[in-house]
Amino acid sequence: MQLFKQLDLTFPAAPALVVLGRDYALEAKAREMLSALEADALAAAIQVEWNARLFSAAGRADFRRKLVSLNPRLREHDAAEIDRTLRHEVAHLLAQFRAGRRRVAPHGTEWRKACRDLGITDEARTHTLPFPVHRREPRFRYECPCCGKNFPRVRRIKRAIACLDCCRKFNRGKFYPSAQLRLVENKKGLSLSRPLRKKDL
Repeated sequence: MQLFKQLDLTFPAAPALVVLGRDYALEAKAREMLSALEADALAAAIQVEWNARLFSAAGRADFRRKLVSLNPRLREHDAAEIDRTLRHEVAHLLAQFRAGRRRVAPHGTEWRKACRDLGITDEARTHTLPFPVHRREPRFRYECPCCGKNFPRVRRIKRAIACLDCCRKFNRGKFYPSAQLRLVENKKGLSLSRPLRKKDL
C-alpha cells in the first residue's frame, strides 16, 4: 500500500471580514435607549446598518426611513467610539420624532436635548476621527424665493425642501410652500427660476 506524505501548507491569515448591512445587536441597543425615553414608536421602527458608502462621515441618520448608517471604519476604533456615534445619530432621529411635523435644525436645541437624554451631553457637531476628507465642488445651487438665501449642494435635492429660517418665521417651523427651494443653477451653468419639480431630480 502506497503511503502519501501529508504536506503541511501554511496559508497567510485571511484579512478580517468587514460585515456590512444591518447590525441587529446595535439595533437592539438603540431600541433599548429609545424605549427608556418613551419613544416606543421610533424604537419599533429604527434600523442600524454599516454602510461602506460613507466616506468621511462617521454616521448618518435618515428620519424618513428611521435608519442610522455607520461608517465601517469606526470598527478601527474602540467600542466607546461606536457607541458614541450611534447615540449621536439616534439623537437626530429622536429630536425629529419629538418635534413631529415641525422641522428642526440638524444640530440645534432639540438635538442637543436629545443628546443629553442619551447620555452624551458634551457631544460635538462633527467627529474628530482621522477619516479621509473628500471635498467635492458643489454642482447645484438652490435659492429660497422668500429671503434669497443660497444653498449650494453637491447632489440634487430629491424632495420638496424649504428654507428652515423662513419656515420658522412664517409657519412656526412647519413646511412653508412659499419658501420651497428653487434650483437656480446646475453644473453646466444652466439657470432655472422655478420651484424644484420631480423631473429635475
